[in-house]
Amino acid sequence: MGVPVEVSGDTRGFLEAASSAADVVRRHVERGSFFSVVSHLDADGLTAAGIVGKALTRLGAYFRLSIVQQVDEPLIRELVDEKTRIVVFTDMGGGYLDLIGEGLKSSEVVICDHHQPLSLSFPNVFHVNPHLFGFEGATDVSGSGVAYFLAKALDSINVDMAGVAIVGALGDMQDKDQRLKRLNESIVHDAVGAGLVEATTDLLFYGRETRPVFEALAYTTDPFISGLSGEEDKCYGFFINLGIPVKVQDRWRTLSDLTEEEKRKVYSELTRYLASKGLSSSAMRLIGSVYTLRREERWTPLRDAREFASLLNACGRMDKPGLGVALSMGDRGDALKEAQVVYAEYRAQLAKCMNWLSQTPEKVQELKNVYVVRGEGVIPEKIISAIASISVSSGFFTTDKPVLVVGVTSEGVAKVSARAKKSVVDAGLNLGLVMGETSGKLSGRGGGHDVAAGAQVPASQVEDLLALIDRRVGEVLAKRVAGG
Repeated sequence: MGVPVEVSGDTRGFLEAASSAADVVRRHVERGSFFSVVSHLDADGLTAAGIVGKALTRLGAYFRLSIVQQVDEPLIRELVDEKTRIVVFTDMGGGYLDLIGEGLKSSEVVICDHHQPLSLSFPNVFHVNPHLFGFEGATDVSGSGVAYFLAKALDSINVDMAGVAIVGALGDMQDKDQRLKRLNESIVHDAVGAGLVEATTDLLFYGRETRPVFEALAYTTDPFISGLSGEEDKCYGFFINLGIPVKVQDRWRTLSDLTEEEKRKVYSELTRYLASKGLSSSAMRLIGSVYTLRREERWTPLRDAREFASLLNACGRMDKPGLGVALSMGDRGDALKEAQVVYAEYRAQLAKCMNWLSQTPEKVQELKNVYVVRGEGVIPEKIISAIASISVSSGFFTTDKPVLVVGVTSEGVAKVSARAKKSVVDAGLNLGLVMGETSGKLSGRGGGHDVAAGAQVPASQVEDLLALIDRRVGEVLAKRVAGG
């Protein structure tokens, strides 16, 4: 179960960094240190926390898990007040090395992150990050993947968390070509080799094994299919018009029940439907690699890795992160039932926001180089990133300009989530750098990946931030066109 030969980048250096971080963790376990583990609230962060939590549990360590939306000064002060000797950050931290390194001088810190890091180093900080070794954090390995390599370095028994790491990668939308690649693929290699996961190619409907096929289509929001996503009755009619039975005797048919001929017919019709709306490219996102978690029970949303990821993302975004961590660590029963209720509420909220967006085009500002969705007062700040991702992947916008979605917290902080298509990134744009640079000129912070990033500033500065981002995006792309 080694790393496949097609993986490039400094693999050895990356694995050695994970091993060095594991040595730090092991040393503190032997000392009886109490661990503070801090992670992000999305699916990738929750699975990363679950992987580290499971590894520490197996070592008999004492620890506390904290799920947060961001690293900031209040969080650092809280960790300092706890006087914790060892702090582990997962799926966050690399872009806040200044705060962490300076603020936690009295602690040793392990960071397992995949976001673009600051060019800083501190003797007390052990940083495992793909960007430091020639890999791309947006596509090559997620935060949960980095946590997995740390756990695997601690003990090979933790290979059984490979499936959870795959869930995190899919939740982070690392399958840009509808499959996982590079370091992510090496985790799939481990999972398949251990009999944990089966990887096949199929239609990517949400609820492929758990929901009636028409409902699975309605639940599919990536891409968002206008007129079908969120519309169960119209999806029901879609299958009836194709002559595909949605029920056999008294049992609803799921996507996994359809024949290959029926699946081809469905894909062909959806391709035609999307083309009629000028969204032909979105059809490519409807088919790709499917990762089935073989040890999960059939007919549950944990069986399909993408569905598992959606469940976890809902838990984090709907203020139920503890549920997501519990599921990642293996808890089932009541936790699963509650998570399913949370997901239904989350899906309804996403559909409501997307429908609002399609019905109120005046809320979209087209600046010279970017689109801005003014979601203040409508889109909850914890789901602006999801709306940004869905709107870009669904072809909602007619040009390749990056999309910025704005939300405001109850504390008066404006948050901007940015997404760019691969074509723009290939042209030289790095949103993580742009968001960090522009917010840094104001009273804010920002960062992330080249295709997906975010920033926050006081609400009074949001117009200045948007203008700076628009100008900087234009400068970067103009410089690339000019050959600079």
